[in-house]
Amino acid sequence: MATPESLQNIIKSLPNKPGIYQYFDGNGDIIYVGKAKNLKKRVSSYFTKQHTNGKTYVLVKKIADIKTMIVDTEHDALLLENSLIKKYQPRYNIQLKDDKTFPWICIKKERFPRVFSTRNVVHDGSEYFGPYTSVKAMNTLLDLVKQLYSLRTCNYNLSEDNINKGKFKVCLEYHLGNCKGPCEGLQTEEDYQTNIQEIRQIIKGNIASVGKELKQLMQQFSANFEFEQAQVIKEKIDLLEKYQARSTIVNPSIHNVDVFSIASDIKAGYVNYMRIVNGAIVQGHTIELKKKLDESDETLMEYAIAELRQRFKSLSTTVYVPFEMSMQLEGATFHVPQRGDKKKLLGLSQRNARYYMLEKHQQEKLVNPDRHANRVLETLKKDLRLKETPHHIECFDNSNFQGTNAVAACVVFKNAKPSKKDYRHFNIKTVEGPDDFASMEEVVFRRYRRLLEEEEPLPQLIVIDGGKGQLNAALKSLKQLDLIGTIAIIGIAKKLEEVYLPGDSIPLYIDKRSESLKLIQNLRNEAHRFGITHHRQKRSKNAIQSELTTIEGVGEKTLQKLLRAFKSVKRIKAAPEAELSEVIGKSKAAVVFKHFNPPN
Repeated sequence: MATPESLQNIIKSLPNKPGIYQYFDGNGDIIYVGKAKNLKKRVSSYFTKQHTNGKTYVLVKKIADIKTMIVDTEHDALLLENSLIKKYQPRYNIQLKDDKTFPWICIKKERFPRVFSTRNVVHDGSEYFGPYTSVKAMNTLLDLVKQLYSLRTCNYNLSEDNINKGKFKVCLEYHLGNCKGPCEGLQTEEDYQTNIQEIRQIIKGNIASVGKELKQLMQQFSANFEFEQAQVIKEKIDLLEKYQARSTIVNPSIHNVDVFSIASDIKAGYVNYMRIVNGAIVQGHTIELKKKLDESDETLMEYAIAELRQRFKSLSTTVYVPFEMSMQLEGATFHVPQRGDKKKLLGLSQRNARYYMLEKHQQEKLVNPDRHANRVLETLKKDLRLKETPHHIECFDNSNFQGTNAVAACVVFKNAKPSKKDYRHFNIKTVEGPDDFASMEEVVFRRYRRLLEEEEPLPQLIVIDGGKGQLNAALKSLKQLDLIGTIAIIGIAKKLEEVYLPGDSIPLYIDKRSESLKLIQNLRNEAHRFGITHHRQKRSKNAIQSELTTIEGVGEKTLQKLLRAFKSVKRIKAAPEAELSEVIGKSKAAVVFKHFNPPN
C-alpha cells in the first residue's frame, strides 16, 4: 500500500522516543490511539508491514493525519494511552465493556468521622477504599468494624463549639452500646481517632499489624490489673483472628501484590484482577475488552493493567502475570510464578477469568444464538487455519461388528447446528471384510460424486472420525473427484482427541477446553451415534431374517404377518399354536410351531 507523501514526511520526522500516537481520518476524527517505546519504529511499521488482518488494513487506508505526544517513560505512555482511549473511544481501539458503578467504603472527612458504604465518590477530602466488586465482602468488613468499634452513625456537626454548648443529646445507639456519645463529649477526639486509625489499617488489609497493637494494649491493661478492659481487647483480637482465618487463602507472607490473568476468544479478552494483602484477596474484578484489530493477549493485558491499577489506586510493587510482559511499570516489577502459593494465586485468577468468559458465552448463546454460532465458527476457522468460515460441515464415521454389517454415517452441521434432514446412511458395497480405510474411501467418494452430479452445495469442512489412516483414505477420494483444495478436511483421533491436517504427521494443538474442539467433538459424537443406530438396526434385521428364513415352507409374506402381529422373534417362539393359527392359518402355524418346538 502506497503511503501518501504528507504521511511519509510526518513519519520521517518522528523521534526515537517513547510516547503516544493518534491517527485521524479525512474528517479529522480520531480513529486510533496507540503507545510506543519508539514512536518512529512503531508508526512506520503500520505502513511497511503486510497486514493480514482486514480491520488493520482498513485502518491504515483511512489514516489522513498523525499526531504524537512524547513522554518520559513507557509507563507514562501507557497511562496517557489509557486516558485518551477512555476520553475519545476511537473506533479501532480496544473497547472496555464495563459500565457498573461499584460501592466504596468511605471514612468521612469530619470531626469524629463516620464509616459507611457509598456508590458516589465526593471529592471533599474524605477517604475512599475500594471499589468493591462484591457487596457481600464489603458488608462483611463493615460488620467486623461495627463489632470491633463503637462509632457514631448520626450526621451532626460535632464541632468543639457545638458540643460545649450542649446542642446534642445522646440517642438510642448510645444506650445500646453502639456509640460512646461524642456528641455530649463522653468520648474524646483522640480516643475516636485511634479507633479510626485502626479501622483504616483493617480496611487496607493490614489486620496483622492491628492485632499486634491490640495485643500490646491488652498486656498493658492486664499488667495494670484492669482485667475488664483487657477482656474487651481480647474479644476484639479473637474477632480479628476469625476474620483473617476466613479471608486468608494462601501464605500470609504474600503481601501487597497484584495478580492479573487473561482468558480470550476471537472477539474479546477477559482480564481478572486480584489484590492480595497478607495472603487475603481484598479486591477482585474481571473486565471484558472487545478486540478491534485482533489484538494479542499481551496487548489486552497491558491495557487492562493500566486501567485496573489506576481505577483501584493500586501501589503494589509486585505484579504476578501468566506470561512475560514487555511493558514496564513505574515502581513495580512483573513476575511469572512457577510453583507454590504464588502459582496457586495465579491459577485462581485464571479460573476466575475463564469462568467469566464462559458465563458471557452462555449469556450470548441464550440471548443471541446466531452471534454465538458465528463466533464459534470464526474461532474454528482461526484454529484450523481455514480460508473461509465453515458454515457447512460434514462428518463421516464407519461402523462394523466383527467384520460384518459394515455401514457408514454422514452427519451435517450448518451454522454450528445439526441439520438432520441432510444426514445420510451408507451400506458398504465394494469392500469385503473389516477394512475401515477402504470403507472411508468408498463413502467419501460416493457422497461427493453425488453432490457434484446433483449440483448441490459442497461443505467448507469435512471431519473424518479417525487418525491419519482414515484421513489419507478420504483424501484419495477427494483427489479422484478433483476436490483437493476446494474443501478443507481434517481427522480427529479418538484416543487423545488429536486433530490431524492433510500432509502433517504431527497433530494440531487445540486447547482441550476450547469451543473449536467441542464443536469438532460434537460432530464426531453425532456421527458415531447416527452410525451406531443404523448399524444396530441392520444387525437386528439380519438376525431376524436369518432365524425366520430357515423355516422351510414359510415365505416372506407369512413372516411379515407374524412380525406385525407378534413384534419380535422371541414372542413368535413363545406363542401357542392356536395363536399362530389365527394369524397365518393352521397348516403354516403347525410348521412354525414345530420348527421352534421340535418333538423330543
